[in-house]
Amino acid sequence: METADLSIGEVARRTGLSVHTLRLYEREGLLAGEVRRDEKGRRLYSEWDVEWLANCVKFRSSGMPLATISRLARLVREGTGNEAERLELLCEHQHRIADQLAQLHACLDLINNKVAAYQRHLAIGASGDPW
Repeated sequence: METADLSIGEVARRTGLSVHTLRLYEREGLLAGEVRRDEKGRRLYSEWDVEWLANCVKFRSSGMPLATISRLARLVREGTGNEAERLELLCEHQHRIADQLAQLHACLDLINNKVAAYQRHLAIGASGDPW
């Protein structure tokens, strides 16, 4: 695994996470690798760390709890042999996202129907409430 020796500021710029959030992620065990330090104690990140953090951003955006990301990170840090447990975590989240998407599609269908009804109503100059 190559090390790029990226500063916390560079990683913040590349991931869109704040320096504060990066420190929080480290404290909460959300990083899949150990954050190295330079001779002055400054954090050093690798390209792999940036890739992992980009995944964490997407996990969070999809509603994955920090505790689940932390558990996944711990499993990755532990290395091979726990792939089935990692898969189980990811599948559970996948099912939650699929359920949310189905609910959102139903909401979108309702809104699309209402928009179409109002457009028809206005296009023909109808009177009354189209609801």
